[in-house]
Amino acid sequence: MVFRRRDRRSPWRMAAEAVYPRGGWMRAIEYIKHRLRRLPDSPEKIGRGMAAGVFISFTPLYGFHFLGGLLIAKLIRGNLLASMIGTFVNNFLTLVPISALAMGLGTWMLGHPPDADLMRELGHQFSQAGRDLWHNIWSVFSPERMEWDHLRVFLRAVFLPYLVGGIGPGLVVALVFYWITVRLVGAYQAGRRKVLEEKLAQLRKPPGAGGPGR
Repeated sequence: MVFRRRDRRSPWRMAAEAVYPRGGWMRAIEYIKHRLRRLPDSPEKIGRGMAAGVFISFTPLYGFHFLGGLLIAKLIRGNLLASMIGTFVNNFLTLVPISALAMGLGTWMLGHPPDADLMRELGHQFSQAGRDLWHNIWSVFSPERMEWDHLRVFLRAVFLPYLVGGIGPGLVVALVFYWITVRLVGAYQAGRRKVLEEKLAQLRKPPGAGGPGR
């Protein structure tokens, strides 16, 4: 295939580059900025797509952030590719602070007592709920009995507080990214139009026009 990588990465290398991209995070950020600026759409539409991806990243829908971002971007007429880029706001560096903020705010809003043990075992709770979910799906096609205990605890103690607590911060950060994206893309597109106009003006000049006199 034309776009297949020449150097096939091992699973360990892929995992390592997810934590620390090859070339560093600054290079990865510059690459994302470059991709955003070159998207073929209006700055506002790209900004709405970016905001959609950022907002969904503050929800507990792990594994469905891409899909959720695409859906929101579609509803608000945002750029779909920009929404996928926006979901990377939730990454290995920001996962813990985003989760802690959403869970802390959500438990406070719902009147639940703070549970430090729950926060430390948040990843384990997601894992247990996912295991029950896949087990129940498999149970439809097998004689095994469905299990709901971990899912009930997860939905009440984790999912609902995380969802409620993530809405406010998600909206704020999404609006900030919308503002930044619109100005970044707008400035780039304006500069690019100016360069193209100057090149067209040069091409429209008759031969010898504007040159030094004899």
